[in-house]
Amino acid sequence: MCGLCLPQCPTYLLDAQEAESPRGRIAMAAALAKGTVSATPALRLHLDHCLGCMSCEKVCPAKVEYGELLVETRALLGPSQERPDTLIGVLKRPALYRGLRAVALIGTVRRGLARMGGWLPARSPWRVALGMLPRRNVVRGGSEPFASQGSRPSALLQEQAPARGHVALFPGCVASVEDAAAQVAAQRLLVAAGFTVSALPAFCCGAMDAHGGIAAGAETSAEAVRRAYVASGATTLVTATPGCLSTLRRALPGGVAQDVISLLARHADDLTFRPLTERVALHIPCTQTNIARSDADLRRLLARISGLDVATLPAQPTCCGAAGTHMLEFPERAATLRDMKLRQVTALATSRLLSSNVGCRLHLAAGMTPETAIPDLHPLILLAEQLESP
Repeated sequence: MCGLCLPQCPTYLLDAQEAESPRGRIAMAAALAKGTVSATPALRLHLDHCLGCMSCEKVCPAKVEYGELLVETRALLGPSQERPDTLIGVLKRPALYRGLRAVALIGTVRRGLARMGGWLPARSPWRVALGMLPRRNVVRGGSEPFASQGSRPSALLQEQAPARGHVALFPGCVASVEDAAAQVAAQRLLVAAGFTVSALPAFCCGAMDAHGGIAAGAETSAEAVRRAYVASGATTLVTATPGCLSTLRRALPGGVAQDVISLLARHADDLTFRPLTERVALHIPCTQTNIARSDADLRRLLARISGLDVATLPAQPTCCGAAGTHMLEFPERAATLRDMKLRQVTALATSRLLSSNVGCRLHLAAGMTPETAIPDLHPLILLAEQLESP
């Protein structure tokens, strides 16, 4: 109740009212749980506007578990009637998404979809999704050898030397398609650090259901995570997608689920990188700084590339507006936050944009103009590209 979270909250930044702040939402959640208020559309909208960025939880001196409160409250309310279930259903199924994406990127189809997107209302989630399609049918980010591969990670990579440990790499759903190059890069770096790596099947961790109020669907996904992890025989689950991390930790409590960047940073002395003279912009996603807490680890890894000038985007506003499915459900609010971030990117005058969250990169890239556009990629790809072969 102290209010220290208010300056950290991106929705309070947008609206400057208590109903759009963490403590305002906690008060509404408590009243809903007690039955003293009903879930009117206006009250629900304030709760649905929350990005789940967890910036409030990170600075809270009382250690209020806001993230769990948010998930439980949304489960109490159930899914919103405005939730784009069909679109989200496609995103949660990597094989279906990959196939539809390939068709959508055929020249004539792509041009037709672009025209269709222009006809759709500004608030249409389908318009947002179509606007995020890349202009060419390539794996997003990276250069040779990653962008040209277009393949998923191999099922198992084994170091010739005695392994440091056995980890399972969780690829997620959208990330397994749009960030396939980052999954390959993560494997390469982990093997170079001495790990045996098992690549798990691609499926949704349950985050979209958990944050959409679909508790049963989230639990089904959590059970799938547990089964896949046990079947891998690994002792640690890692992910290159920080947006999945909190959901994976709920599925596998006890510190089993980790950010691959933090794991690599602990063994950075085993990795040697070639120099690179380049100035790049670094976007730190909310999930990386507030949940994975691996932003300092990432900076240390990038600092090992001699000559690389890393310009980190300012923290405020704390969120770019992507926030999982938020950019689909509230595109105008998401675009306002995105524009703030993109002005920061332009001011830094860099050649590429690094961000570990594929949703953030899709969202930011969709808002770039031809004059301001720069390539975007996962920082693991840059690290793997500069990795010295043993």
